Amino acid sequence: MSFDERAARAYDDSVRGDESAAVTFLAPLAQAGPALEFGIGTGRIALPLTARGIDVDGIDISPAMVDHLRDKPGGDQLSVTIGDFADVPVPGSYGLIYVVFNTFFNLLTQDDQVRCFENVAAHLTEDGVFVIEAYVPAFLYRLRNDQYVDAESIQVDEVRLDVLRHDMATQMIDESHVTLSATGVSLNPVVQRYAWPSELDLMARIAGLNLKERWGGWSREPFTSTSSNCVSVYAR
Repeated sequence: MSFDERAARAYDDSVRGDESAAVTFLAPLAQAGPALEFGIGTGRIALPLTARGIDVDGIDISPAMVDHLRDKPGGDQLSVTIGDFADVPVPGSYGLIYVVFNTFFNLLTQDDQVRCFENVAAHLTEDGVFVIEAYVPAFLYRLRNDQYVDAESIQVDEVRLDVLRHDMATQMIDESHVTLSATGVSLNPVVQRYAWPSELDLMARIAGLNLKERWGGWSREPFTSTSSNCVSVYAR
């Protein structure tokens, strides 16, 4: 996904609505802390966790996103490493490591995703947990010719389209959010390598971790065959 300055400025303009539930879910898992967030971005989860007395460190590949985090109250107090979270390029151990909002799928190869699990295991405390929240890719079965164009918004002066193409062989999604207006055309590209929950579980086992809990959402909804979201908690 593109996380340049333009994307960073607009990132907080639209919220998913489950941020508070995510913080409520994660806070008790942090125990005494500290916690580590992959793709900390503008701090939509890290800052509320910090407000609950939890020390949160972060990793992010985008200096622009981190700059916007720094501009928020308390944002300049967080320790953030610029880099690839597959490498977990930080010292020390954590009682909670987490990655939310489909960010794990920004690792674009299975090798990188497995390497991430292995590095997480090396940075977890003995009783620590690794939490991944991501979509369940069942919607891919509804695609026609492995692609779609969806009208996200149609207004008098602006049209927003979601354009997606799927490669089943590589489990890759190429997507762009396209905005058409009198001022021109704006593109926000997204590239992801998705994984099914069972594949995540196998990656965890390779790294010496096991599934502890799985939910259909942050409010601990049961995970079923119709769930579109998946919250997985892994531990030793």
